[in-house]
Amino acid sequence: MGERRVVEILPCDIPTEIPILPLASTVVFPSTVVSLQVVREKNLNLIRQLAVDDIIGIVVQKESTVEIPPPSELTEMGVAARLANRINLTPTTVQLILIGIIRFRVDAYLQTHPFLRARVSCLEIHEPDDASSTQLVQESVRKLETLVEVDPRVPEETLNLIRNNLQGPGHLADQLSEYLNFQVRQKIEILQCVNPLERLQIANGIMSRQIAFGQVAREIQEETHDEINRSQREFILREQLKTIRKELGEESAQEYRVNQFRRRLEQKKLPPTACAEAEKEIGRLEILSPASPECGVVLTYLDWIFNLPWNQSTKDTLNIQRARKILNQNHYGLANVKNRIIEFLSVRELRGERQKGPILCLYGPPGTGKSSLGRSIAEALGRKFIRMSVGGMRDEAEVRGHRRTYVGALPGKILQGLRRVGSNNPLFIIDEIDKLGRDFRGDPASALLEVLDPEQNGSFTDLYLDLPFDLSRVMFVTTANQLDTIPEALLDRMEPIHLPGYTPEQKLEISRRFLLPNQLEAAGLDSKDMVITKQALLDIICKYTRDAGLRRLERRLAALCRSVAREIVERGRADRPRRINPQALARLLGPPTNFPETAEIADEIGIATALAWTPAGGEILFIEATRMKGHGGLNLTGQIGEVMRESAQAALSYIRARAEQFKIAEADFERWDIHVHVPAGAIPKDGPSAGLAIAAALVSLMTGRPVRHTVALTGEITLRGRVLPIGGIQEKAMAAGRAGIGRVIFPRMNEMELVDLPPSLRKQLELKPVRRVSEALKLALAPRSRKETLDLPPTGPSPVPPQGRKTNAARRTHRQPTAAARGRQD
Repeated sequence: MGERRVVEILPCDIPTEIPILPLASTVVFPSTVVSLQVVREKNLNLIRQLAVDDIIGIVVQKESTVEIPPPSELTEMGVAARLANRINLTPTTVQLILIGIIRFRVDAYLQTHPFLRARVSCLEIHEPDDASSTQLVQESVRKLETLVEVDPRVPEETLNLIRNNLQGPGHLADQLSEYLNFQVRQKIEILQCVNPLERLQIANGIMSRQIAFGQVAREIQEETHDEINRSQREFILREQLKTIRKELGEESAQEYRVNQFRRRLEQKKLPPTACAEAEKEIGRLEILSPASPECGVVLTYLDWIFNLPWNQSTKDTLNIQRARKILNQNHYGLANVKNRIIEFLSVRELRGERQKGPILCLYGPPGTGKSSLGRSIAEALGRKFIRMSVGGMRDEAEVRGHRRTYVGALPGKILQGLRRVGSNNPLFIIDEIDKLGRDFRGDPASALLEVLDPEQNGSFTDLYLDLPFDLSRVMFVTTANQLDTIPEALLDRMEPIHLPGYTPEQKLEISRRFLLPNQLEAAGLDSKDMVITKQALLDIICKYTRDAGLRRLERRLAALCRSVAREIVERGRADRPRRINPQALARLLGPPTNFPETAEIADEIGIATALAWTPAGGEILFIEATRMKGHGGLNLTGQIGEVMRESAQAALSYIRARAEQFKIAEADFERWDIHVHVPAGAIPKDGPSAGLAIAAALVSLMTGRPVRHTVALTGEITLRGRVLPIGGIQEKAMAAGRAGIGRVIFPRMNEMELVDLPPSLRKQLELKPVRRVSEALKLALAPRSRKETLDLPPTGPSPVPPQGRKTNAARRTHRQPTAAARGRQD
C-alpha cells in the first residue's frame, strides 16, 4: 500500500464543508494510509471532481448491502482524509490512495446529488499521559505479542511496526484496528469512540477473543498432527505384524473375518440371490484394506445378511379351543370380534401356510384392547410377537430402509423387527396406521402397500439389503382409531374389524377381573388391604370416566390404589381391609368430574338430544333452539361446521314446506328470528347426523310441544323428509346408554348394525328405527296437553315459549361435553 506516514494537520486547516465518500467495507483511521478502489457511480461523480491533495470526508455504511445509502444509514463519525493519489484503472474503476488525518462529526448533510456533501466539526482529541494510560498501553502490547504467537495470520512485522510507533492509547487503538483482522462492525465501534482509553479497551477485548480462538485452533492443529502421526505409526506396526504373522503362518484379522464369513455361508442355507450377493461382498472384503471406510460398510452389510431369519421359523401350535380360552382369559366381552378371530384362525388351521388371508385391521376408540388382542393372537398361535407404531411416521425409509450409499444407512423397521425376534413368521402388529404422515421424504403409506399386500410381500425388497425377502409367512395385524384417514389403497388390503367400546356393565366386570388386581399389585397392595364395593366401581365408571375404552378407568383405579397406599403408610395397616364405598370416593379421588347429561331434566321446548361420534367413542349433544322478534332470520352458533349448517337449513326448509301439516302459521316464520345453538361453543362440531335432532328442536320451538328428555335422535334428513343412514351407530347407542337415555331414534337403514350390541344395552335402550322425519317427530315430541296424542299434529296457533318464567333448562348451566366430544359428529 506504499509508505505509511503521519500527516499533522490542525483542525482549523480542515474546511467546515467537505464532500463525503461513503464506504461499504473499509474503515479509514487517522494517521493511516489506505488504498481502495471506487466502482459506484455516485462515488465516481465525486472522485472525478477532486484533485490530488484535496480533503475528503470518509464515513462507513451501517448496512453494507445497500447500494446507494441514505444519510441515515451512514455513521455519525468519520475521518477527514487527504487524496494522495488517483489512478484510473478502467472507465468505471478508480484506484485511490487516502491518508487519514483527523476524526470529525457530521453536523448536517448539505446535498445528496450528484454526491454527498456535509458540514462537519473536527475533533481534536488529546492523548492522556498518566500512569493508568501507560499501563493500558503496555497491556495492549503484551496482548499483541501473545496474538502474534497463537495466530499465524498476524505477521511479526506488525508487532514491530506498532511497537516502534507508540503515541498514546487512542493512536494505538487506531493502529490495531488497521493492522489486525478486526471485523467491520468492530472497526466502526472503535472509529465512533472518542475517548482514547475506552477505544483501547475495546481493542483489547477484541484481541482477547482472537487470542482465545487462536489457542483453540492451535490445540486442534496439534491434536490433528498427533493423530496423523499415530495413524502412520499404527499403519507401520500393522504392516510389520502382518509380515510377522505371514512368516509364522497365522491368519490376520482381515483374513480371519473373511474365513469366518465363508464358513457361515456354507453352514447357513441362504436363498440363491442372497447367497450370490454374500459371495460377492466377501470377495470385496478380502481385497479391501482394514483402514478403508468401505470395509466397515461391507462388514455391516454382511452382518445383516447372515443375521436375518431367511429360513428360521416357529411351528404353529394352533388349537381352536386353546385359542378361544386364551382370548376369553385376556379379554372380556367383544364376542363378535373374538368370533371373527376364531374364524380367521380356523381357516389358517385348515389351509396351513398355503392360506393368503386378509390383513386384519382392528379399529375403534382408544383403550378398547386392540394391541392386546394382537398379542393374544400371537400367544394362541405360538408365534413370536413384534409391535411397531407408525403414528406420525413421515419418512418412507422407516419402512423400506436407506440405500447403502448414505452414511449410517440401515434397513427399515420391518427387517429390524424380524432380525430382533429371529423368526420369519411372527405376528407383526402395526399400530396407529390411521396416523401415517407424508412429506418431502416420501409416503410411508405407499411403502406399506408392498408389505401388506399378500400378492407382493413374498418378494419384499428393502433398499438397504437390495435383496428380495419373503414376508408372506408373517401374520400382519394393524390397529387404528378410525378408517377415514387411512388411504383407500391401503385400506383395500385390510379387513376392518370394529371394536365399538364397552358398556358400564362390561367395564365393571373388566375392572374386577383385570384392572383392579393389576393396580393393587402395582401399588404394593393386596386383597387384604382394600375392598371396593360394586356401587363404588359403578360410580367410578359413570361419574369419573366417560370414555369408550378403559384407559381413564385404569388411571382412576391407579389413583384410588395410590391413595389407599398413602393412608397405609401414614396410619399403618388395619386389622381388616379398608372398605371403599361411594361415600369414600370424594375423599380419595376428589369430586366427580362427569355427570349424566340428561339426569333429572324434564321435557323442554326447543331442546333436543343428539348423538355424536368421535374417535374416542360416542357422546351426546344438546341442540337448543329459541326465537325472538325479527324478520325470519336463522342464526347458528356453537362452532358448527358447514355440514351441520346445511342440516339446519334443510330442517328449517322442511318445516316451512309443511307448516300447514304442523299447524304453524306461515306468518310466524316472517316475524320471528330463530337461533339454533349447540352448547360448548369452544369445541368444533360437524357431521351429517344432527339433522334429525335439529328438526325435532325446531318443530318443538314452533309448535310448543316439548321434546322428550329421555329420547335421543341421530340421522340426516332430506327436504322430502327421508332419514338417511349415518356412521358410528354402535358408539352412539353406547353413549346413549351411558347417559341414561331410554329411547334412541335412528335411521332404519342402520338397523342391522345394532344386532351386535351387548344384550344388557339392548334391554336398557328402546331402539326405534325410522324412515321418515314425521315418524321420528311422533316418537320424540310430547303432547302439549293431555287431550292431544302423538299421532295428531297440534292445533291452533303456535304459542310463544314463556319468557318471564325460568324453565329447568334456564336454571341449569350448559354442561360441557367431555374431551372425547371434541371431534366431528358422525
